Amino acid sequence: MNRRSVLASGALATAGALSGCLAVFNSTGSGNDDFDVGMGDSVYEPDEITVSVGDTVVWKNTSGRAHTVTAYDTGVPDGGAYFASGGFDDEQAARDAWARGAGGIVSGDTYEHTFETAGEFQYFCIPHERQAMTGSVVVEE
Repeated sequence: MNRRSVLASGALATAGALSGCLAVFNSTGSGNDDFDVGMGDSVYEPDEITVSVGDTVVWKNTSGRAHTVTAYDTGVPDGGAYFASGGFDDEQAARDAWARGAGGIVSGDTYEHTFETAGEFQYFCIPHERQAMTGSVVVEE
């Protein structure tokens, strides 16, 4: 066996092992027991999660930047409860509060919400919406 063959087979084995690790991470959500969704620099990880009616989802800021978890008014299914870090009643109130310096989740802090209605709930991070920091919670019966 020549040197290039050995190097190529080693690279393929390493890529396969990493691929398997990523598959495990992606199939189990955040991979952490203390939160369901992590907030990176400009991303929710995972950006979609599926839960059952009555489940509580916990978001944790795992970055050094402040974030929000803010439901879109139009992203809450009929009969579903609006949610936003800071406890605001609607999207505009959350946006106004952020503009005043309130409603953010700082590094290491968490936010949680219990979903009592089935459907898809769409949310975003106010300061990072332009970077497409959005997510969804799919709630099943």
